[in-house]
Amino acid sequence: VKQGGKIYQQRYERGKIITPLEVIGTCRKSDTGTNVQFLPDPEIFDKTYFKAAMVRNRLHETAYLNPKLTIHYVNEREGEETTVDYHEPEGICAYVKKLNEGKQMLHEPVYFKRMIDGIEAEVAFQYTEDFGENILGFCNNIYTIEGGTHITGFKTKFTTIMNQYAREIGVLKEKDSNFTGTDVRNGMTAIVSVKHPEPRFEGQTKTKLGNSEMRGFVESATSENVLAFLEENPTQAKIILDKCMRAARAREAARKARELTRRKSVLDGVSMPGKLADCSEKDPSLSEIFL
Repeated sequence: VKQGGKIYQQRYERGKIITPLEVIGTCRKSDTGTNVQFLPDPEIFDKTYFKAAMVRNRLHETAYLNPKLTIHYVNEREGEETTVDYHEPEGICAYVKKLNEGKQMLHEPVYFKRMIDGIEAEVAFQYTEDFGENILGFCNNIYTIEGGTHITGFKTKFTTIMNQYAREIGVLKEKDSNFTGTDVRNGMTAIVSVKHPEPRFEGQTKTKLGNSEMRGFVESATSENVLAFLEENPTQAKIILDKCMRAARAREAARKARELTRRKSVLDGVSMPGKLADCSEKDPSLSEIFL
């Protein structure tokens, strides 16, 4: 550790202090920083061989999440020597573009950020012609693979805003049902990255954010910025709503197909007289059953 013009060093093994904190040299007072060297313990880890590709992927991911950061990667292992600098000034927008490489993108990534009292949330999303959704959540650079309150806040409010806007411009009529969350996220790639001074993680692997206040924080940021984007960019908004409408129609068609299959299975093996047919009327007062 470089601090106050001195260089300090200490060594640990299996959680215990092996050497006392000692001064091993001097440096300029303006120099600060920490250098950590470690080796995996074979008594604890079954495998002690690090895969270079996994390390590089994680470092690159960290660079996307911190656009002002530059990571200098050097692999000194024999036969694998390589040096790479990771710096992504476009941040999570560049990350979204990377995830959508090779896909037909419907618009440029949409980005917004909110920061109050040390709590920060930033979101980037983009639609493609693909089906399904790909939403990644992070808290303090930790990948929350199980989601959490920040992801719930984004999904819930985004669905509400899309339905609200669709009704305002007449895409959804009064008799139409609302889009579901699956409808509005069909084809979406999104990154939701939050920073919190005191994060609380849930689950056995600690990969699910549990801070209840983060849901409302992300909801507010989403409400303010997504609605503004839709109103200021009607062309892109129409493209996104068209994607949502196609997803809703496909969902409804699939539902009707399932219902038809179930109706047929009920009547399998039953010989109906020619004048009788399976009832397709949903109003019970207009239906009859013959025994």
